[in-house]
Amino acid sequence: MRRLCGILMALLVASPALFADEDASAGLVRTFPVEKAFTFEVGKNVLHDTYLTPLRYDGISFGIAYQQWQAMRFDPIRWNMRLTGRVNFAPTENPSRTATIYNLGAHFDWAMTRMWNFPNLPSNFSFGVGGGTSLNLGCLYSTRNGNNPVSAKASWTIDFAGVAEWKWREPGRVPITVRYQPTIPLTGAFFSPEYGQLYYEIYMGDNRNLAHFAHPGNYFAIENLVTADFRFGTTSVRIGYRGNFLSTRINNITSREVTNAIVIGVSGCWIPVRY
Repeated sequence: MRRLCGILMALLVASPALFADEDASAGLVRTFPVEKAFTFEVGKNVLHDTYLTPLRYDGISFGIAYQQWQAMRFDPIRWNMRLTGRVNFAPTENPSRTATIYNLGAHFDWAMTRMWNFPNLPSNFSFGVGGGTSLNLGCLYSTRNGNNPVSAKASWTIDFAGVAEWKWREPGRVPITVRYQPTIPLTGAFFSPEYGQLYYEIYMGDNRNLAHFAHPGNYFAIENLVTADFRFGTTSVRIGYRGNFLSTRINNITSREVTNAIVIGVSGCWIPVRY
C-alpha cells in the first residue's frame, strides 16, 4: 500500500509536466513568454505647422522605443496584447537654413489583437486584427517666433491595430521573424488653439474651443512598423523601418508631420508568464 501511494504521488507530481507536453504538441502551452524590444531610431522628420509658420521644415529625427507583446490568459493562442512607448526628438530647419523648430514628442499605445495562425505554410504565417488606444504628447519650439514660439500637441485616439508575421526556422540557419504592424487612429480627441491665439491668452482664461473631436476628416494618421528579428539564443537583433504620417486640420490651422526612420535594437522573450 505504501508503494502504491508513492507511485500515485509521483504521477500527480509529474502530471502537470505531462499535460504541458501534450498541450504543447497540440499547439497549446501553459508557459507564455513576454516578448520585449528596446530600439533606437534615426531618420528624417518633415513638418509643416501653419500655427507657427507657412514654411516646411525638415531635419534628422532621433528616437528610443520600447515594445511588449504578451499572450492573454483567457485565450493565449488567439489573443495578444501590445504595449508601446516611444520618445522622439528632431531639430528641423527651414529651406534657407536660417531658423530652427525643435520637435519633441512622446507616444504611448495599448492594443489587443485577435490572431489567426497558419503553421503549415512554409513561412509559418500568422496575422491579427484588433483595436487599441493611443496617447500622443509633444510640442514644437520655434527659434524665430518671439511672441508665440510654441505649438503644443496632445491627442487621445481609439485605433485600428493589425499585425502580420512570418517566421523562418530552417535547420542550420539563424531563425528570422518578420513582422508588420500598421496602426490607424479612427476617432478620439485632440488639442488645438484658434488661429493666432496666444498661449498667454489661454493661460489668462480664454480656453474655449481647445478640444476637438477627431475623425479621419480632420485627424488622419497612420503608423507602419516593419521589423526583422534575427534570433541568437534567447536574444534577437532587431532591424526595421518605421514610417509615421500625421495630418490635422482645424481652426484654419494645418499641421502635417512625416517621419521615416531606421530601427535597430534588441528583442527577446526574457520573462515568461505562467498560467
